[in-house]
Amino acid sequence: MIKSTRYHFSNILLGQFINYRGALRRRQPKRVLYLAVPLTIYKTFFQLDFPKEMIAENQVKMLIYDVEQEVIFQWRN
Repeated sequence: MIKSTRYHFSNILLGQFINYRGALRRRQPKRVLYLAVPLTIYKTFFQLDFPKEMIAENQVKMLIYDVEQEVIFQWRN
């Protein structure tokens, strides 16, 4: 299960985010893109070494939100 999740994160989600961010920079360089992540996923998956390293290495900004309360929990730059 964790291998499948890691694959999905690195090859699909992160790759798609990086591609979209690159395209957005070409069209609207002043806009900032954030990866929206549910709080429960942030507290579990994003605390693992590999996701943390990839987020840092690729300088991904994150918006962490609480699904239950429907509020933004944290903006991470």
